[in-house]
Amino acid sequence: MNVGMIFVACVLYFMLMYTTIRASLRYDAMVQATDAYIACGEDAALIREGSDFLTDQVRLYVVTLDPGCVEEYFSEVYTARRREKALDRLQEYQVSEGVSSHLQVALENSNRLMEREIYAMALTAKAQGQDLSKFPDVGAVELAASDLALAPEEMMERARELVFGKEYQAAKGEITEGITEFLEAILSDTRRLQEGSTWELRKIMKEQNVLLSILFVETILTFILITRLIIKPLHIYINNIKQEKMLEITGSYEFRYLALTYNDIYEVNAANEDMLRYKAEHDPLTGLINRGAFEQVQQALKKKSTPIALLIVDVDKFKQVNDGYGHEMGDLILKKVAKLLAETFRTSDYPARIGGDEFAVIATEVTADMEDIITRKIIAINYALKNPVDGLPKVSLSVGGAFSEKGYCDDLYKKADLALYEVKEHGRCGCRFYHEELSQ
Repeated sequence: MNVGMIFVACVLYFMLMYTTIRASLRYDAMVQATDAYIACGEDAALIREGSDFLTDQVRLYVVTLDPGCVEEYFSEVYTARRREKALDRLQEYQVSEGVSSHLQVALENSNRLMEREIYAMALTAKAQGQDLSKFPDVGAVELAASDLALAPEEMMERARELVFGKEYQAAKGEITEGITEFLEAILSDTRRLQEGSTWELRKIMKEQNVLLSILFVETILTFILITRLIIKPLHIYINNIKQEKMLEITGSYEFRYLALTYNDIYEVNAANEDMLRYKAEHDPLTGLINRGAFEQVQQALKKKSTPIALLIVDVDKFKQVNDGYGHEMGDLILKKVAKLLAETFRTSDYPARIGGDEFAVIATEVTADMEDIITRKIIAINYALKNPVDGLPKVSLSVGGAFSEKGYCDDLYKKADLALYEVKEHGRCGCRFYHEELSQ
């Protein structure tokens, strides 16, 4: 699932990068179209300015007769060259031929108008007797015979008519019209390009929104999966470990496998711990709790106010049995005694082997008025030991007991031991409990 999520995220990332690049290219195209439109407007303005400048200079000359105006005129034509430079710049922006043709026509009309203006300057210079030979274009003009036949005043009037008349104004209008058509064509192309780019950008942005939405959903899904399959199982496992419990089988495959493995190890360790604890707390021969575990029971009962009875049990003349029949027979006798104690007393009581042939029992929830009940239990055990049906030698038990109304106390063992001593002094094979007269 992680590999799949990463793959989907990578695909979405590259698709987003691709759409971003497309959007960037479309944006650049829009910027270039806008820059081209602005530059074309500036170029059109240059052609208009250049043409108007020529018109202003030729009109000034025929009115003021200042040769400096002629010099300014040809400086614009051969040095400044604003109209030609404007056309050259259009090539940099790759303007279509249909669009640039309008500006080309305007320039051609302006050049044709120049012929009329130069003719007017030559006619004015002839009428005023000025020498304009340093301007080859003016000197090369051949005046019409009809104009040469005119008087100087009439020549001046004719020159003014050439640059101020209706025909001149119509020619200027054609130049202006060509420039206007050029600007309208440029504006139309720019709008068309911008509309196409805008539509494409909107389409790209919709694609990006869809991709981002998918990426967002995938991110949320990934978060949910991580939470459900990883984070939540981790919290559960931590709590299980703190509570020393087996792990729940939950989460992703890896966590389930981990939980199964951990639980197997946990069960093995628990079994080993139980076995080790059992060995540590129980006598290996008889299976009863040993002296160490019995002392722990005593310490635990010190903290409780439960009424209890402590019994100290000795196997009578066990040494003689051991010496006469051997240690193996002695071990069988000890096992038999342990079994009878465990079967006779309740599961809530604590029979224990605390020495070689010495046993003890702590009976819980027992008061002094139950002395006869315990005595009868010991009598039953002794009867079974003295009347064996298993082929084992006859033996008996001497039992001394003491009661406590408030749990285990330090002198309880001493009292039970005094009672046991009393049994042994009176012939063994019996059970006696501590009373005040025993201490005296």
